[in-house]
Amino acid sequence: MLASVRVNWIILRTCLEERLVYRADFAFATLVRFLPIVTQIFLWGAIYGIHTSHPQGDLNGYSYEDMVTYYLLAMVGRAFSSMPGLASGIARDVRDGTINKFLTQPIDMLGYLFWHRVAHKLVYYFVATGPFLLVFYLCRSYFSGWPDWLTIAAWVLSLLMAFLVGFLIESLIGLVSFWFLEVSSLLFIYMMINYFLSGHMIPLDWLGTFGDWVQYLPFKYLAYVPAAIMQGRYSHAELQAELSVECCWIVVLFVANRVAFVRGVRQYAAFGG
Repeated sequence: MLASVRVNWIILRTCLEERLVYRADFAFATLVRFLPIVTQIFLWGAIYGIHTSHPQGDLNGYSYEDMVTYYLLAMVGRAFSSMPGLASGIARDVRDGTINKFLTQPIDMLGYLFWHRVAHKLVYYFVATGPFLLVFYLCRSYFSGWPDWLTIAAWVLSLLMAFLVGFLIESLIGLVSFWFLEVSSLLFIYMMINYFLSGHMIPLDWLGTFGDWVQYLPFKYLAYVPAAIMQGRYSHAELQAELSVECCWIVVLFVANRVAFVRGVRQYAAFGG
């Protein structure tokens, strides 16, 4: 047990050092990602017509202020759940044989990738916290106030769980490369579905009857649920139910990853590496 903890700590520390090697480039890339937030706010302002003589009222139960706060909160959720390069990196390692090192050394590949992604997120949060605080401060008038402490605790928990859901989904897609060497098309389809069904583009409340079916999928936990929690769209009883279902999805996805990895290794033919 202690040996496993020590190995994980070494992996995390090494990955943090790796991320900090090109810290200026990483910081610049992180800051550039905030530009779409500004343009999106202006876009919703145009949709609601706030600068016209006849501005829109509520759209599907969301005022302009609600929409801006939802989008900002959804972006926080996406900051936790997005895993750029994870699935494609697994596929590349399988294709060129780099995965061999995980099969010959006492290091679990999925565990290594998990701590590598934790290190990436820690550096990202360190860099992005300032810009996030600035954006939220400038848009503070759109927020109606702080929710109760239980809602805030549920929100923080939902963000941590969103990280796990996002990691497990993308790693599972990457593990498909044991059977199909090229997963770029599958990854593209997933990204399109994820952008729509996670609530990143629009709130899932806007999807009508189709949105009822989406509620059974794990994608909503990547962006919609954390945002809806902070907006007070769930009662305390509903919060418990939603987070319990999310826990079940994490277990299911974890088991699916383990099964896919074990079966994939059985039929893996090692080349290169």
